[in-house]
Amino acid sequence: MNILGIDFEDWYHPELIQRNIAIKNPTPQVINGIDKILDWLRRNNTYATFFMVGELLQHKPELLDKIVTAGHEIAFHTMHHTNLITKGSKEEFLKELKIFDELTGGRSKGFRAPTFSLNNSNSWVIDCLVGANYVYDSSIVPAKTSMYGLPNAEKHPYKISSSSLEKNDPDGKLIEFPLLVTHFLGKKIPVGGFYIRILPTRIIEKAIDIYEKKGIPSCFYIHSWELAPEFMPKISLPLKDRFVTFYNIEKAFSKMNRLLKYSKFTSFERFLSEKK
Repeated sequence: MNILGIDFEDWYHPELIQRNIAIKNPTPQVINGIDKILDWLRRNNTYATFFMVGELLQHKPELLDKIVTAGHEIAFHTMHHTNLITKGSKEEFLKELKIFDELTGGRSKGFRAPTFSLNNSNSWVIDCLVGANYVYDSSIVPAKTSMYGLPNAEKHPYKISSSSLEKNDPDGKLIEFPLLVTHFLGKKIPVGGFYIRILPTRIIEKAIDIYEKKGIPSCFYIHSWELAPEFMPKISLPLKDRFVTFYNIEKAFSKMNRLLKYSKFTSFERFLSEKK
């Protein structure tokens, strides 16, 4: 069984958009794609974990009921999609954890750092999550890209601690679910988000097969704005940033639909429950 995480963000949250435009009181639009996404999951008999940017729940509280009532899991993606490397602070993170706990009625037991920005400079995040009784994290990408990645990290789930982000710590209290990676044109790369849009589908299916033979769950990530691109405004960005943000965005939904028919996926919560 594989695991599907949907990073539920709005149009102004992605890193490459945040750093290129001045945002003053933006109006969420991608949240209007929630019914499309939930219906897609229902038709594919698939459960997912929604890593939610908390301010979207403040804007539209009914998102929580829609997601949870449909049998999916809600998890923490910070309140404002804050990059923990450039903007994160322990005090603010603890404050946001508390707010998100109140917004979700204590349902959240999982975390994903925006832009996979967990590294040794902010490993205190792990201690904060343990202190808040979180069960797992899924912020580690065991490949190096221009924006993120810890290439020496384990590929299979392992116990993580603030002093050991990349290797299993027997005393760790939190389970790390690293993202699926594969090799393409001689380079190790993640399989999710932009890489789902750019990789041939057969290469992705082969990566799933390889993990399955090794008994490792394939942890996928896709963004809400990739699944509902009709609500994602095509704003002006520098050429490279525009390519990464929008290339093949109109094909992401159909590619993910094919992958859900190719292999079985579930939420982190249900995966852990079934493993007990």
